[in-house]
Amino acid sequence: MSTNKQSRRAFLTQTTAIAALGATTATGFGQSSNDKISHATIAQAEQLAGIQFSEKEREQILRTIEEQHSLFTARMALGDIPNSLSPATVFHPRVPGRTVHRYTNTGNVRDTLPSAGPCPRSNEELAFAPVWKLSHWMKQREITSMQLTSISLERLKKYGPSLQCVISLTEERALRQAKQADAELDAGLYKGPLHGIPWGAKDIIDTAGDKTTWGAMAYKDRISHDNAFVTQKLEDSGAVLVAKLALGALAYGDVWFGGTCKNPFDVHEGSSGSSAGSACATAAGLVPFSLGTETYGSIVSPCMRCGATGLRPTFGRVARTGVMALCWSLDKIGPICRSVLDTALVLDAINGEDAGDPSSVQEPFYFDSSQSAKGIRLGFDPGMMDNKENKYDLEALYAAEKSGAILVEAPIPDLDPTVMLIPLLAESAAAFEEFTRSGDDDELVWQDDAAWPNSFRQAWFIPAIEHIQASRLRRKMQEQMHTWMNESFDAFLTPSFSNLLLLTNGTGHPSLVLRTGMPHGKPTGTTLIGRLFDEGTICRLGMAMESKLDVSGIRPSFSM
Repeated sequence: MSTNKQSRRAFLTQTTAIAALGATTATGFGQSSNDKISHATIAQAEQLAGIQFSEKEREQILRTIEEQHSLFTARMALGDIPNSLSPATVFHPRVPGRTVHRYTNTGNVRDTLPSAGPCPRSNEELAFAPVWKLSHWMKQREITSMQLTSISLERLKKYGPSLQCVISLTEERALRQAKQADAELDAGLYKGPLHGIPWGAKDIIDTAGDKTTWGAMAYKDRISHDNAFVTQKLEDSGAVLVAKLALGALAYGDVWFGGTCKNPFDVHEGSSGSSAGSACATAAGLVPFSLGTETYGSIVSPCMRCGATGLRPTFGRVARTGVMALCWSLDKIGPICRSVLDTALVLDAINGEDAGDPSSVQEPFYFDSSQSAKGIRLGFDPGMMDNKENKYDLEALYAAEKSGAILVEAPIPDLDPTVMLIPLLAESAAAFEEFTRSGDDDELVWQDDAAWPNSFRQAWFIPAIEHIQASRLRRKMQEQMHTWMNESFDAFLTPSFSNLLLLTNGTGHPSLVLRTGMPHGKPTGTTLIGRLFDEGTICRLGMAMESKLDVSGIRPSFSM
């Protein structure tokens, strides 16, 4: 730790300790009387908190405020809190007393895969083939895991540096897993559709023995001791881990300690984030699929930019044990793929609860790829579809209608979701308290006003009362959304960056983002919102729209 970091830590700790000991002893630590908490200090704090007290009330606060500071000092004396420790207060998306209604309540995705057709011989064709086809050819032994893994590693090495989407390769692990997968398949031991298929992990997902850097310089040498829950689930499914993929440092944006992850369709712009490398590498055919995470747009946004297909599951459906926590009540893990059916296959594999994640639940995932979209009531807000910017959202809506969905006009509730940002800011600052206190935040590449270092520092001035009030209003919005989502439609289509992005992240509803157009040669997409734990319905709609629109297979040219 640098001298500067030591000084900042010492100053913050000493200042807190001085406050706890009281004004009469503060000067004994070499502090001037000007450092004492005064009427003016309280008045300034009131401005930050958005409240006002009288002079008499401030005088009374001054007589007892040191007692409150002593609580903070006592907490700090307990030592650093590991990122993996969840709060005792746990968020669940279900509304008490309300029943979860799934439109799709039967079906197993593994049992109803369509015909894959003939297996191509070209490495390029195999690199861009969807997982569900690779799975069929793998099972029939028309291809091998070692073959696919070698293709993936070769492409990661060739294009990864220019796209800046790879933090580290897991080559030794991958070759070992591929060899094992082939031996098992040759012996007739078939573990499921992901058996032998290569994949990439957003580099906040622990993989035992490998570096998991969180995209931040301060953690660039961090080694995972154990597999994350999702890593182990995929390993048990026979999938082959080939790379740890870039993310915006500490899960924000596309800038990491090694550069800026690129959009494979336009390498002069970033991929967006924070699941930057996952979306980029998947869309570029470097990996058949990947995992990303979302707190507020981190799957949706890079999938929109890079043209990938992302499924953000219902909050709690996929256990987050072994994954860097940013915001315990908002973080979600989901698949990033090149087709809707692939996202369903991956979700089926990683679905489940774990004791290490108190928010996780065990819920069945129902989906049958042979079930059409016919009869599904698809809600939309006409007010969102009345300008040129929504051309591709409208085309997606009409594609769903042509597939048999019933369109239902359903204006979105008049709710202001910005209150959801309060828990995000407060929890993320708590998750990285030591990062801020130590001065390690100075090492992040991105240091703009909107970047984490400033946000983490500023969040220290969010009153605890505001956090609680935001949580209460969040409950109210959950109730309102539950009613709206169950009244007259089974799923909802929306422009991806509408108010529903923040609102449904806060309420825990699942979403599917898929490519729906190629304006000016670059991808754009549309989002489907589902009911709680009803990902099967938005996957059915998404598959139908994907087929009608026929743009998901357009590949980037890699004109570096």
